[in-house]
Amino acid sequence: MIRIQKETIDTSELTDAVVDDDAGAVVLFVGTTRLTTHGRKTLKLEYDCYEPMAVAELNSLRLKMLQRWGLKQCAIVHRIGEVKVGEASVAVAVSSPHRVAAFEACQWLMERLKQVVPIWKKEQWEDGTTEWIHPEG
Repeated sequence: MIRIQKETIDTSELTDAVVDDDAGAVVLFVGTTRLTTHGRKTLKLEYDCYEPMAVAELNSLRLKMLQRWGLKQCAIVHRIGEVKVGEASVAVAVSSPHRVAAFEACQWLMERLKQVVPIWKKEQWEDGTTEWIHPEG
């Protein structure tokens, strides 16, 4: 499952999507909007993307993960639009025969996603200023 959406992310749906009888581990990573970044208070984030390319890149990363770590399943959902403090911006769920592979795969995906997927984040700061960030902002 690869999805880009404006709606709140249902993490239960994600974990249900990756359950596999041959998996001994299911790992869920949820990236949320934090209040403070580098000493500045965030009011909210706004995400935008070029959806066809973003979905294609996410699927490419998903396929690499499945092969490299021998995962059973992988699901990725990223929000676009406004994401308030405390809300989830991105969620990744994977299942694997063993936990180490599942944790490593999630961490790798989040690093690569920030580097190559055309999803842009606009920070809206408490002082009224804004800043577009990508990649690795």
